[in-house]
Amino acid sequence: MPASGQARDAWGWHPLDSRWAQRVVDAAGVEPGDLVLDVGAGLGALTAPLVRAGAQVVAVELHPGRADRLRRRFADAPVTVVRADAGDLRLPSRPFRVVSSPPYGISTLLLKRLLAPGSRLVSADLVLQRQVVNRWAQHRAPAAARWSRYYDLSIGIRLPRKAFSPPPHVDSAVLVLRKRTHQARP
Repeated sequence: MPASGQARDAWGWHPLDSRWAQRVVDAAGVEPGDLVLDVGAGLGALTAPLVRAGAQVVAVELHPGRADRLRRRFADAPVTVVRADAGDLRLPSRPFRVVSSPPYGISTLLLKRLLAPGSRLVSADLVLQRQVVNRWAQHRAPAAARWSRYYDLSIGIRLPRKAFSPPPHVDSAVLVLRKRTHQARP
């Protein structure tokens, strides 16, 4: 049986420190009653401050042991735990937000899923590899220019490597997506 550090590395898991998780949620501006997806929820670093902010949370976690621990931890909270891969994730049929620190390896897949035609995504605050965030915010990622017609893309909080345990080998930042609202003419 591998040591816990080896198991984390095998899954590419770098849990976010609770203080940094709170900063990410605060910056996202989550309102009571918001439906929020936490993709790659782990053990609930972001889920807990989302619940405190009054959100209805869908915590998505593929790892079976972590999904079970999430169910137990948030049994009495407005949290639905879904054990699913990002590629198979069924998005809500009503407007929703995403506040997430997903595995970096699924960044592109997750963004394509969230921004697919018919998605009811209102906003997303995604902790990703800083290089990926920069490409999206500068409209250099594939299809970023097309999606920027519908969403404002920007760089949010920059997270130091020590914001995670164990620290990843890359720098991280929050990719902020906000659905553009088209004003009707008077």
